[in-house]
Amino acid sequence: MRYPTLCRFCLAAFAACLAWPAAVLRAAAPAGADIAAALSAVAPRADPDVIELATRALSCARSAQLGNAATLSVIDYTRPSTQPRLWVFDLARRQLLFEELVAHGRNTGNNVALRFSNAPGSLMSSIGVFMTAEPYRGHNGYSLRLRGLEPGFNDNALDRDVVIHGAAYVDPGVAGTLGRLGRSFGCPAVRPAIAHQLIDAIQGGSLLVAYYPDESWLRGSSFVGGCDKTAMNGTGRDSVFDIARTAATRSN
Repeated sequence: MRYPTLCRFCLAAFAACLAWPAAVLRAAAPAGADIAAALSAVAPRADPDVIELATRALSCARSAQLGNAATLSVIDYTRPSTQPRLWVFDLARRQLLFEELVAHGRNTGNNVALRFSNAPGSLMSSIGVFMTAEPYRGHNGYSLRLRGLEPGFNDNALDRDVVIHGAAYVDPGVAGTLGRLGRSFGCPAVRPAIAHQLIDAIQGGSLLVAYYPDESWLRGSSFVGGCDKTAMNGTGRDSVFDIARTAATRSN
């Protein structure tokens, strides 16, 4: 007489086990979407699709134990240089810290960015996922080194001296006169008035995502193209995340 009850219990337990993975996925899925929505809400002038892509990159970096989770910086190079296109978010408080103008490289375009390169001497901006390194004082004053984490797209950033620094040509007055900001040698230069504060906020291993709808990057990036931890480089030996981890710990 007890067997039917026992069988019903087993079937219910079995059904619960089958449902468990789907329940976990439903519970986990909103996390990334939730942070993207929260960041978009505090930065209404940013493109929510770009913010969502940047948070996907952040999630991949976290899963690969790359960087810290203090801030997330996003540059949207589809915007003209005369518009704010750099956003810096405090991830713990989900607050917008900066919404700023940012320059692009001399050979990347005039007011609108059109071309990007990873090559030394190109005088172009690079796209992709970067990790901030340490600040230093150089010929552009207080500056912040960037480590490019994506082979072929930005991994020459250190060698090219692609850094965040203040520049007088990043100024609304210059934009009003020239119809564009002044341009750098490839650095994402910012207004001198906020450079020191911004650098201190993001230095030390936070992520910066420089976005442009380049099809080869969108398809090839292991950060934004599906978080593929098994993606291999040309030798077939090391994962992209192993390469990125090496770049992130590289000495200057």
